[in-house]
Amino acid sequence: MKSQKILNDPVYGFITIPSELIFAIIDHPYFQRLRRIRQLGLTDFVYPGALHTRFHHALGAMHLMSITLDNLRNKGTEITEEEYEAALLAILLHDIGHGPFSHALEYSLLEGIPHEELSMLTIELLNEEFGGKLTLTLQIFKNQYPKKFLHQLVSSQLDIDRLDYLQRDCFFTGVSEGTIGADRIIKMMAVKDDQLVIEEKGIYSIENFLSARRLMYWQVYLHKTTVSAEKMLINLIQRAKKLAQSGRKFHVTQEMTYFMDKQVSLTDFKADKDLLKKFLQLDDFDIWGAIKLWKNDSDYVLQNISHMFLTRRLFKINLVNEPFSTQEMEQLRSKALKKLQVPEEDLGYFFATGTISNYGYLEKDRISILTKKGEVVDVATAADLPNIKIMSKMVEKHYVCVAKSLILPY
Repeated sequence: MKSQKILNDPVYGFITIPSELIFAIIDHPYFQRLRRIRQLGLTDFVYPGALHTRFHHALGAMHLMSITLDNLRNKGTEITEEEYEAALLAILLHDIGHGPFSHALEYSLLEGIPHEELSMLTIELLNEEFGGKLTLTLQIFKNQYPKKFLHQLVSSQLDIDRLDYLQRDCFFTGVSEGTIGADRIIKMMAVKDDQLVIEEKGIYSIENFLSARRLMYWQVYLHKTTVSAEKMLINLIQRAKKLAQSGRKFHVTQEMTYFMDKQVSLTDFKADKDLLKKFLQLDDFDIWGAIKLWKNDSDYVLQNISHMFLTRRLFKINLVNEPFSTQEMEQLRSKALKKLQVPEEDLGYFFATGTISNYGYLEKDRISILTKKGEVVDVATAADLPNIKIMSKMVEKHYVCVAKSLILPY
């Protein structure tokens, strides 16, 4: 049954919702929650236009998936109506397990539970609610379906997820250098021996795609100001959790109170559907509401970091190519202690170190090129493309970030 619903997307124009089931999923509270989670977290501290949401991204990815599947069908790849709809649902729901502020709070509010696992559990929950209609979607999502290329379209080094978020993030940040030729890449896609491949004439579009992605990581996703802001947020939540688990009560939403009071694991989510349902009530607004309350909290750490967020007084960050020596680190810590005048045991909330890394291409999860002779080869060896070989190397940068000063006295 066809749905006639049409949405107007700022990147692609009109997007058609192709079936009643897909429209029902989009209309579900679990999916509508993605309207309240920004795609790029705190990146608007650097690029003010970066206010788009995971809701935008999911719909855009579904649109690109439909174009891709139509293209593959035109090239003779057999894709049934059931597989077509299931693939659209798989890409539509690939990010549904993201929590507030996405990646930043995977390491503080939940402490290391990957959003991909929570996405899978959420699709399973929706499958129960919709009477098993997402069973095929789950198989594609888990890479358990015989047609492996369908999973590659959802999750690989050249998946539909990346094609949309790179275009969308360029659009909303204004970083035009990250622009990719997604239309041409999709046109060059084909299936050979059940594997997703790119026709040889599209190889330079792939090189541009990999270069653009690498640039976007340094210029947007790993921008030093964004790294600093995310570290502040992680420290803030960790402080609140420490206080909550020692008996402090906070006036925040019930769902946020629950995850602050308890330490939960992936096993807990798998064993308790109600726990997952609580998580699926959380969004960015829970965190911002807490920050506005904590600026008046009696705890000076919560007060200061919350004020810093609300007035954009972010930690000063120093990003270098080589690791800091032990001596350099001690000097920086001593300087921060003297400047901030906080107890040494609390310095970690205002002084943070870490490493960020970026790569353009991972050879172990290769992008395959279909040559004119019908051979399938890795993109890094398909032609004289030294750029791609260079991008296969991981690049690491090291940082120290520290509060410039306390806004409120200790």
